[in-house]
Amino acid sequence: MEQRLPVWFKQKPPRAGDTRRVGQLLSDLKLHTVCEGAHCPNIGQCFAAGTATFMIMGDVCVRNCTFCAVNKGIPLPLDADEPKHIVEAVRQLGLNYVVITCVTRDDLPDGGAGHFAAITKQLHEAIPGIRVETLVSDFNGNEESIKTATEANPEVFAHNLETVPRLYPSVRPMANYQRSLDVLRKAKDINPDTITKSGLMLGLGEEQDEVIDVLHDLRRAGCELLSLGQYLAPSQDHHRVESFITPEKFVEYEKISMREGFKGVASAPLVRSSFRAAELFDHAINFNRIVELPEIST
Repeated sequence: MEQRLPVWFKQKPPRAGDTRRVGQLLSDLKLHTVCEGAHCPNIGQCFAAGTATFMIMGDVCVRNCTFCAVNKGIPLPLDADEPKHIVEAVRQLGLNYVVITCVTRDDLPDGGAGHFAAITKQLHEAIPGIRVETLVSDFNGNEESIKTATEANPEVFAHNLETVPRLYPSVRPMANYQRSLDVLRKAKDINPDTITKSGLMLGLGEEQDEVIDVLHDLRRAGCELLSLGQYLAPSQDHHRVESFITPEKFVEYEKISMREGFKGVASAPLVRSSFRAAELFDHAINFNRIVELPEIST
């Protein structure tokens, strides 16, 4: 039975012409976006604003996460022209901040880290002043892959934990909570100047104390930016929405997160990983200038 969305999910529809323009550009350049692949509820607003989160290495994922709408199966080989196509799309959209994410490619020896690095470097070389956020897979915990992606010097290195440890077997059966946490810790160790970021979906059946424990873990791993949003099931075949978190509860989680020492937090029902990513980055930069972080116990 389909679940009815609460009233706070209503959004003003964007202008169709704006969304078609971005969609046509992506189609012409043979690019994918997580906006489309993951059925993001903000796709109309983002496309209308001339922004998108690019999903590289195809639109087929090799893992079977039960929350995700991205196609699953055997992916195609990497497109060697994808980096230059990303650069061209960013130019035409006039972006000064770009988020690059991916399907998980366990079939590749480096998990696609070299592809991430190539895109990051080409963007920096081709577009002066561009700020790049890479939202990576766990690379199966391969430290060399983490190093490759991190040493390309993205302004933000992101990896989402997605949910609390107890729910991993049902939500992310091919992932591992500690491995994902270690991706963020290792990235920070390799390149201390890179700002690290993670995200959680709420409403999957987690308890508040479990969420707070994850916040502790992220801070101990050096994570600085955080996104918290409501999980919405892409279909009846996906993991069920166990609860709808109220906007007031999201505000409470934001306050808790800031007390934990995060430099920037986006917390609201419609927030997704790349939601207002540039604003969060600016928060982190300004935070570094004016606030001294509390000591983190290890």
